[in-house]
Amino acid sequence: MHRTDSDRSAALRGLPPVDALLRLETLASWPRALVARVVRQWLDEARAAVLAGELDAAGLAQRCAPATLGAALQQRCAQASERRHQRVYNATGIVLHTGLGRAPLAPAAIDAIVGAAGYAVVEVDPHSGERDQRELAVAALASELAGTEAALVVNNNAAAATLMLAALTAGREVVVSRGELVEIGGGFRVPDVMRRAGCTMVEVGATNKTHLRDFVEVTRPETVAYLKVHPSNYRIEGFAGVPSVAELAVLAKERGVLVLDDLGSGLLCAPPIPGLADEPRVVASPASGAHVTCFSGDKLLGGPQCGLLVGRRDLIAACRANPMYRALRCDKLTLAALEATLRIYRDGEPLREIPTLRMLAAGAEELRARSQQLAAALADRGAEVVASESFAGSGANPARPLPSFAVALRGGDALAERLRALRPIAVFARQADGRVLLDARSLLCEDLDAIAAAVQRAFT
Repeated sequence: MHRTDSDRSAALRGLPPVDALLRLETLASWPRALVARVVRQWLDEARAAVLAGELDAAGLAQRCAPATLGAALQQRCAQASERRHQRVYNATGIVLHTGLGRAPLAPAAIDAIVGAAGYAVVEVDPHSGERDQRELAVAALASELAGTEAALVVNNNAAAATLMLAALTAGREVVVSRGELVEIGGGFRVPDVMRRAGCTMVEVGATNKTHLRDFVEVTRPETVAYLKVHPSNYRIEGFAGVPSVAELAVLAKERGVLVLDDLGSGLLCAPPIPGLADEPRVVASPASGAHVTCFSGDKLLGGPQCGLLVGRRDLIAACRANPMYRALRCDKLTLAALEATLRIYRDGEPLREIPTLRMLAAGAEELRARSQQLAAALADRGAEVVASESFAGSGANPARPLPSFAVALRGGDALAERLRALRPIAVFARQADGRVLLDARSLLCEDLDAIAAAVQRAFT
């Protein structure tokens, strides 16, 4: 029905005043500033609906009924006060789930963050009190573990690769295989990074096959480096290949150029992990002749989001001296968490203490037992244990599933949505064939009872 101006005026007179809403007893427990913001937003929306002819006086009166209005504003206050960055349970089977924050931190790293949340030693020597470099502790640990002369830490591996190129290759030519001109999430493309770093990209070879002779043919006085890039999120198989770091290092020594290696995921763990046999290890890169190697801290290393550069002392010093470094450096919380994580690699048991590695290293029997424990707690909901496929995630071991087991529940989209809506901790699961799957690969044993209780709440 067409609304007249008099109809709108009558409806607008029915809008309650702000101060009346602020005095509602049902909102007394919420902070006044939050309530005021929610109330004004609700009034603005109601007024706009009236002016647009979408809401008449009768409809507004229904919305303003005490019980209805109180419940609506209560719900809005709850939504407005909820933090976005909350802990969740990851039952997707993707261990390094980018959407869920990638690597869950080790307890020691969490304790380190809490300890550094107030005032903490960052750019001061704790003994002399003199000004000092902020990354000294983590740099010493990283270089020791990687077997290099020096190290540097920035806020992610994309930053590390960009800084490496900007500091060491600007104004010169860098040779890279066409098969390694990758794009990762967020539109991060190697050619774009090289251009913005100020170097000239020289691409060689074919998409699937690049030979050492291709590097030989284009090397000239203007060439400063050969760049290796680990292909994240995809894999080329069959008739394919690129020169190794060791092969490039021999040629680089002959021609007087650098070998720069972007490893991506950064597997620092020494013991073999099933399913990750082909994933390059950090220590192998400098040992094979790379002059500077960069990798992520929040992927297979299992630490906080950061990017590490390890390599020759003079080259790392040049990266640190570059003006770009100040814009890319890490804060105290990242440094604290990374130091604690690297200490586990040096002094502890990474496969037991670092959650990411523990999940990835879990064998079939352990995953089956984990699933059976969870299914038993959900037996009244028709839970059953099924074979599943999980993934490392975040570009690690791309396109190769890891065998796993999962708990299957009937419910489809509706159940998955209720699981994501759970509070205080939501559950993110995977769906297949109309069922919700809780994959054991990405669930920690110590969380199973809490996850079962959470899932039970989703059914009520």
